Amino acid sequence: MYLVAIAWAYVALMMAAAEALSPQGTLFGAFVTLMLYGVLPLGLLLYILGTPGRRRRRRAADASAQADAGGHAAARPAEGLAPEREEA
Repeated sequence: MYLVAIAWAYVALMMAAAEALSPQGTLFGAFVTLMLYGVLPLGLLLYILGTPGRRRRRRAADASAQADAGGHAAARPAEGLAPEREEA
């Protein structure tokens, strides 16, 4: 994901440089090009694509806080251990 974002930022930077260095271009046009083709779309894309990771980290932090707050062990068995068998 980050490789595509870096490539997009490079292309937007080159477009802004071409705008600034062209005989008919301006620095303001280069700034607008960089913002509208680079920073704003990349920021939006990275925010949207990062949402599942942020949600996962928040849930893990909440679960950790709840487990620590009560002083009791977690309700489910630890990873890698078999659950207890019930006698019939």
